[in-house]
Amino acid sequence: MNYNFRKATLSEINPIWDILQQAIIRRKNDGSNQWQDGYPNLEVVQKDIEKEAGYVLTEDEKIIGYIAVLINDEPEYAKLEGEWLTNDDFVLFHRVAISENYLGKGLAKMMINHIEDFAVENNIKSIKADTNFDNDAMLNIFEKLGYKYCGQVHFRGNPRRAFEKVLN
Repeated sequence: MNYNFRKATLSEINPIWDILQQAIIRRKNDGSNQWQDGYPNLEVVQKDIEKEAGYVLTEDEKIIGYIAVLINDEPEYAKLEGEWLTNDDFVLFHRVAISENYLGKGLAKMMINHIEDFAVENNIKSIKADTNFDNDAMLNIFEKLGYKYCGQVHFRGNPRRAFEKVLN
């Protein structure tokens, strides 16, 4: 397979939104409360892309995954109920979604590995992320990739599990 991980463009917002809508429905069907409150939405994705934080995974030219990647840009992480492993610069990611037709192939892990490479290239040794308490798929990915549970953060009034991985 010919996969490519790159920044998204505004012209790609519709296929990205389609993938996120699939993920929103999947979360609901899995019995999760995550993403059932109108977030994420098209405006959030547009802002990601406008600030060059939106990334896509493609197979050949087809968009099959989406993720937002930021550096030090999550105010809620300063309010962690717990303790981060580091207090230095960090890369964080939000809105991980894979196209329905590409599930079970390890592609979310592939995107996160690309983010870890991005961090190393920018001399940043920490990746932080969070997920809902009932998002078993993401919790399993964090465990498999060596992320450590650090405590809780809150988004839109809901507690979420926060993780960090320190890179060598």
